[in-house]
Amino acid sequence: MTNRITDLFHIDYPIVQGGMIWASGWRLASAVSNAGGLGLIGAGSMYPEVLREHIHKCKQATDRSFGVNVPMLYPQIDEIMRIIVEEKVEYVFTSAGNPKTWTSFLKENGITVAHVVSSVRFALKAQEAGVDAIVAEGFEAGGHNGREETTTLTLIPAVREKLSIPLIAAGGIASGNAMLAAMVLGADGVQVGSRFVASEEASSHLAFKQKVVEAGEGDTRLTLKELAPVRLIKNKFYEDVEDAYARCASPEQLKELLGRARAKRGMFEGDLEEGELEIGQVSALIHDILPAAQIVRNLVAEFREAREKASGFSI
Repeated sequence: MTNRITDLFHIDYPIVQGGMIWASGWRLASAVSNAGGLGLIGAGSMYPEVLREHIHKCKQATDRSFGVNVPMLYPQIDEIMRIIVEEKVEYVFTSAGNPKTWTSFLKENGITVAHVVSSVRFALKAQEAGVDAIVAEGFEAGGHNGREETTTLTLIPAVREKLSIPLIAAGGIASGNAMLAAMVLGADGVQVGSRFVASEEASSHLAFKQKVVEAGEGDTRLTLKELAPVRLIKNKFYEDVEDAYARCASPEQLKELLGRARAKRGMFEGDLEEGELEIGQVSALIHDILPAAQIVRNLVAEFREAREKASGFSI
C-alpha cells in the first residue's frame, strides 16, 4: 500500500495506532511500527521525564517511524515539547487544543505534525495552521470526543470535501472492512485506538483489556459533556455520574465526583468499579487480546479481502 499517508510517515501501511493515555507506551508503539504501521506514544498520561524514557526505549526497540501524541491541554506542555525536540522525534500528533499554538514551533524543528479534530470547522483551522495531516475522529471513538457528536460515516466525507492535505479517519475502526470503508469515504489512512487497547503490548491493565473484550453493543456511553465529553464503559462510576445528573448536579459537583486520576485508576490500575474506563463503541466487535503485530496483519489482510469482494459488486 502506497499513498499520501505511507509517504508522509514512511510506513508500509496507512495505519496509525492511536496515542491513548494509559495504553500507548513504548512497547505498543514499537510493536506497531515494527509491523509496518505508525506507532504513537501517548504523552497525555506521562510526566515529562517518563515520556523521555519511553522515547529512548522505543528507539531501542524499533528502527522504524514512530511518533508522540500530545494533548495540548497538558499542564507541562512546554517541557513535553522541549523533550520531543531534544529527542528528535519525527512525528507529533496534537489534540485537544488550538493547533496554531505549537504547529509552527514543531515544524521549524523539522517535525511532521498531524492534528486531531471532530468537525470540518476545526479541520480547516488546523489546515490553516500549517499541519501536515488531519485525523478526523467520529464520536464513536473512546476517550474524549468532540461536542459535535458527528459520526465517522458523516465526518470523513464532509472533511474530505473541504480539505486538501492528507486525511486520517478515526472512530469505530477496528477491522480491515472498516478501514476500506473509511478510505472509500475519502480518508488516506486510518487511526485505530480501541483495537490496540486489546493488545498484549498495551500498557493498560489486563482487567481493563478483558473488560473491553467482554463489552457488548450499548455498553459504552458518551457522558460528562459539561466538562469534556468522554465515552466510557458503563460501570459503578458511570452509574454514579448518572445519579448525579438525576440530582441536577452542577459542573462543579461533577468535577468533584470525577476527582483526580480516575482514568489511571480504571485503565492502568484495573479498578473496574470506581475507575474511568475509556473505550469506543467498536469494543463490541473486539473479541480477543492479540499481539499488536497480529492486529496490523489482520487489518491488512481483511482490507485486501474486503477490497476484492467489493470489486465484484455491481448495480
